[in-house]
Amino acid sequence: MNSGQPTITFLIFFLSLATTTLSSSDQLIRLPTDHLFCESWKYSIEANDAAVWYVVPERCVTFVKEYMNGDRYRTDSEVVADYTLEYAKTVNVSGDGKDVWVFDIDETLLSNLPYYVNHGYGSEVFDEKAFDEWVDSAEAPALPASFRLYTELQQLGFKIFLLTGRSEFQRECTDRNLQYAGFTNYEKLFLRGDSDLGKLATLYKSEKRQELIDEGYRIRGSSGDQWSDLFGFATADRSFKLPNPLYYIP
Repeated sequence: MNSGQPTITFLIFFLSLATTTLSSSDQLIRLPTDHLFCESWKYSIEANDAAVWYVVPERCVTFVKEYMNGDRYRTDSEVVADYTLEYAKTVNVSGDGKDVWVFDIDETLLSNLPYYVNHGYGSEVFDEKAFDEWVDSAEAPALPASFRLYTELQQLGFKIFLLTGRSEFQRECTDRNLQYAGFTNYEKLFLRGDSDLGKLATLYKSEKRQELIDEGYRIRGSSGDQWSDLFGFATADRSFKLPNPLYYIP
């Protein structure tokens, strides 16, 4: 009987070690799986494959937080700006003041990250009243890559038009914020008027671009963080989408 004791002891030790190893492996597998899911989720929303979505999945809040506060968001934005300028430098700007670039504002020129830090990084249902209060503070900082792009496009001779989904009653605070962030000398700031309320962003922004075309402007390029900033009719010759995993606007 005693001769089998070492074998039994070894088996108990082996099973204990195996259980511990499996538990550790399970943890190692689960953590990357969440990360991989969130990477794939972000790819799908950026490519517009997911179409309409409302909030950041709970399992991806940490992922979005790390992305928005980390180097990846900055470098993604820089790469988009570089490709944009590469194209812009190929455009023959005529000098007649009719070659224009259209920019969205939120998450395109100005960052609302300070607001979303306090609102779940996009995991909470949108609170219009709270967001309006943030907009009214006029404290949104400039996105560095977009500021560089904005400045260089002006130097290349493009006229700049700003087309935002913000409402007309927010004109003063929006202009104040833009000036504060360094976005100056734009030709016109479009905001939603009474007749635009309730329209999907794709339609509203298409109509405003059409107005520019009807006035003889050539929309050489456009930049936005939503596909609804860029899709529709009366589109730019070429459009560039910036990253934004915080929210979706149809």
